[in-house]
Amino acid sequence: MSSDLDLRNAKSVVGYCEPLSARPGSRVRFMVSCYEAGSYDAQLVRTVCGDVYPMGGGFEEIELDSPINGSYDGREQSIEIGSWAEVGGVSIPESFTFEAWVFPTTPGAGRRQTLVSTDELTIGLSEEGSLSIDLDGSPVDTGVALPERRWTRVAVSRDLEASTVTLIQEPQARSPGDRLSLRRIEVVVPLLPIVPLDPANGVLPSPGLRFADRTFNGRLEAPRLIRGVLDSDGLDALSPDDSRVVGWWDFSRGIATDGFEDLSPHGRHGVLHNLPTRAVPGRRWTGEIHDWKQAPEQYGAVHFHDDDLADAEWDSDFELTIPDHLESGIYAVRLRRGRHEDHIQFFVRPPRGEITANLLFLVPTATYLAYANHTIHLRPSHLTGEPPAEPLPNDATLLSHPEFGLSHYDYHRDGSGVVFSSRRRPVMNLKSKNVPWGFAADTRLTAWLEREGIAYDIATDEDLDEEGSELLSRYRAVMTGTHPEYWSTRMLDALESRLEEGGRLLYMGGNGFYWRVAFDRDHEGVMEVRRAEDGTRAWLAEPGESYHQWGGEYGGLWRRIGRPPNLLCGVGFAAQGFGHTVGFERTEASDDPRAAFLFDGVNERRFGDHRRLDSPSGEEIDRFDIRLGSPPHALVVATATDQPAEMLKTKEEFHETEIATAADPQVRNDVVFFECPNGGAVFSTGSINWGAALATDGGKNDVARITRNAVDRFLHPEPFRRP
Repeated sequence: MSSDLDLRNAKSVVGYCEPLSARPGSRVRFMVSCYEAGSYDAQLVRTVCGDVYPMGGGFEEIELDSPINGSYDGREQSIEIGSWAEVGGVSIPESFTFEAWVFPTTPGAGRRQTLVSTDELTIGLSEEGSLSIDLDGSPVDTGVALPERRWTRVAVSRDLEASTVTLIQEPQARSPGDRLSLRRIEVVVPLLPIVPLDPANGVLPSPGLRFADRTFNGRLEAPRLIRGVLDSDGLDALSPDDSRVVGWWDFSRGIATDGFEDLSPHGRHGVLHNLPTRAVPGRRWTGEIHDWKQAPEQYGAVHFHDDDLADAEWDSDFELTIPDHLESGIYAVRLRRGRHEDHIQFFVRPPRGEITANLLFLVPTATYLAYANHTIHLRPSHLTGEPPAEPLPNDATLLSHPEFGLSHYDYHRDGSGVVFSSRRRPVMNLKSKNVPWGFAADTRLTAWLEREGIAYDIATDEDLDEEGSELLSRYRAVMTGTHPEYWSTRMLDALESRLEEGGRLLYMGGNGFYWRVAFDRDHEGVMEVRRAEDGTRAWLAEPGESYHQWGGEYGGLWRRIGRPPNLLCGVGFAAQGFGHTVGFERTEASDDPRAAFLFDGVNERRFGDHRRLDSPSGEEIDRFDIRLGSPPHALVVATATDQPAEMLKTKEEFHETEIATAADPQVRNDVVFFECPNGGAVFSTGSINWGAALATDGGKNDVARITRNAVDRFLHPEPFRRP
């Protein structure tokens, strides 16, 4: 992909921070890497608008005095990608047998892959994909590749007395065809010279074992290390408490954690690194049970990838203690090195237990995590068209550094979907001066709030997941970003609870409340997604992999789980298209006295017909639908039915292949208002592009007028009346 693009704009300095959200008095650490020798300058700024394009309002930031401002010595910090498992305190016997079940996903990839390694030996797959053992740099293998995406029992024995090494491959047949084509392979070779043994205990000294060790693509299950040489029958008759067992590791124990258990009396338990995927079917899976919690013994596998990444683990270059006077908002440390510039974004909340405004802007960081380092717009697509020949610096940098990791919209190198996404690494699209999607687009909303003089506080999705309804209870109104697509159960419960109590919701985007996600307190800054059952999916969850590893909930669309977004905000995802945007037509319901406040000062029946890309209805749009739970008393106050041909109906809306037509009544964008209990209310724009229209004509337009009317009324203490 990158070979056809001009990457000369790639940056020589990049960074990220931890945590992403902070309060006065707390510390934020900044991690920086330079890819050329020399120093760089750091400057604290408040981000007013991060959009690089003038039509969205134009980039704007304010420099601030700070003790962190200044020059720093640059250094390059590396990232080692790939997952592995580690077990400490294990030594290799003179004569041993190692056994495991292996499900390789890229055998014969032209490079060696590790199954288990110690200081003195490595057992794995050869460049051609066959079982191999390497003793002191002298590899031998079976010469027959393991079958791809099939479970194979592998065993390697070293018999010091007979001076032989035996390698066995026994594929597990899944069908009559398998039983005809798959065969058992056994190879016996002379034992090559080895490292001298320690005569005190008859073992080779080793600090421990590593499974997968950053190189393996595929699944492992039930690895065992045995003292002495056993054939298949002997291995089958073995029990964990046999005195010959050095280690018997069970990956079905602790599936929701990074740990796994040694079933032997030695208790040499292990830990997983860099978040390989668990809650995936193992060799015993029958297909009858899809919830791993109901039959964990059928989910005894771990799926390792050579491009997993949970944490870049860079060292901190400097820290900022958030000063008391720093207002809640969006900030960055701007890095400059020659002509190169980078922004390390972070968010400042009000002091603990306080609010400084009645409006909360909820930063959709869950969506940022899902799209972190995505390259959708940098590859040809029927939706986004051809990529730019000269990518923006952030994009050029991402393409130059694949070690920065993947998004939930990517595939691992072995073709499996990316289940975990982390912000503990450089995330090049969570920065200013990007294509206006996600973070850059959301700053169009906060820039408008600041231009209008509307006070607001900041909190993130991760804050909401951690604090729940207590966070929202302090605010009269909550405003979303342009694309709040990814929501955890705790987040959704909190927002619904606030609306029940009388809170107000300003849903300023499209395709919101769409995917269920999971967070884990032991993995701050990382999110899990299982793309189960329908929806516009970058990849499909494999059979048996629809339940989250963290929390064990069923994943997929909230619509398929029984909580469609229509229930919450009155509209739900209808269509997507990225070539053209349109305006809205007011409906008769807009004249209803209940909604009259929205159109105060708006004289025309049609509004928002701006330029090609900054009209309010576009990119991804939502529709009112009683069938999907839109409240019957809700008012559809405006609609956009004249969508362009490239606006395609979302996949869950049809059951068979269809030809898109401009006349499809389901391909429309509805603006909705309705009241909630205890004086609350909801205003939903149902469009990602609504925020792009706020700055047109210097902010003097009907979209901005309607938005201001909605915000003013939603912040007014007078309760909305029951219709």
